[in-house]
Amino acid sequence: MSHFARTENARISLATLCRVLLAIIGAASLAACAQSPVGRQKADLAGTSRQATVERPHRVAALHPRPISRARIPDGEAKQSVSHGVASFYSDTETASGERFDRNELTAAHPSLPFGTKLRVTEVSSGRFVTVRINDRGPYVRGRVVDISPSAAEALGMVDKGVTNVRLDVVR
Repeated sequence: MSHFARTENARISLATLCRVLLAIIGAASLAACAQSPVGRQKADLAGTSRQATVERPHRVAALHPRPISRARIPDGEAKQSVSHGVASFYSDTETASGERFDRNELTAAHPSLPFGTKLRVTEVSSGRFVTVRINDRGPYVRGRVVDISPSAAEALGMVDKGVTNVRLDVVR
């Protein structure tokens, strides 16, 4: 092999080596610029100077165009008015709480109340009411405040209508 060919091969290898080295340096500099989530959390905590952090409850804002109004009730009354709105009834196979759906139980789905909460659902036009237990999340239709089980819908007399205006009161 001639001296010229060996010099050309050396230049190609040197050029390839330089490109690889530049790629490694570029990747290392990008990695150095990025902060890890742990570093970011420590930086955020350093600026709080021992102030208590306020956690907000989970909200499903996309499902409800208006926030659920919470009326202030005097201490003497046991019930708390939660909201007014449209109720529908549903059937499913499993609930968000993990229990199996039973259409004969008086249960309901609510977007934010804790599981196990007893809720009094009153049909506004007739005054009929039923007390249900929250065991699921929903409703997933805009403008509705609660989904109730078919047995609770029968108790309210809304099976033929499908949806009805209701008032919700937390019992306990």
